[in-house]
Amino acid sequence: MTENEATHHSRLIERVAATQDRHAFMLLFAHFGPRVKGFMMRSGASDAYAEELAQETLLTVWRKAQTFDSSRASASTWIFTIARNLRIDGLRREKLAANAQAQLETLEDDVERPDETLNALERADRLRAALRGLSPEQLDLVRLSFFEDRPHPEIARALNIPLGTVKSRLRRSMMVLREILEDLK
Repeated sequence: MTENEATHHSRLIERVAATQDRHAFMLLFAHFGPRVKGFMMRSGASDAYAEELAQETLLTVWRKAQTFDSSRASASTWIFTIARNLRIDGLRREKLAANAQAQLETLEDDVERPDETLNALERADRLRAALRGLSPEQLDLVRLSFFEDRPHPEIARALNIPLGTVKSRLRRSMMVLREILEDLK
């Protein structure tokens, strides 16, 4: 682009800023619209999305023309900076949307259905009732082994009984529970 063209484009933006000159804007749009679209497509945007971003870029030029300062940047640099920033914003929105969708899918997977919750509550009630059917000694062993996750030698020391007794009582307790809860499989 020649210096004369750059000056011409800067003046067009200044006319848009000063008087909202539609003809000046049309000339800017005709020149930069296809170039911005091509820039967007080279950055990976689809044809339709590149067109949308080009239009949004030039619409931003229309709205923010008064902020243009030809002493800081040429018209093309200013316009392509707007385009690049819009593309980056779009990519951020896509990433946020993808993250939100992934989180939503995770939440949907984590949420139990009402019938599953009811079944779990019924199983818990049945298990509590079955545990009440154990002797106090068996209940202590089951609690220490399965609810407190203590190893068998530690249980034997805590209850002051032989390790073999711990294992045989746990085995009998599990057989009793299995018989009571057999239909829950």
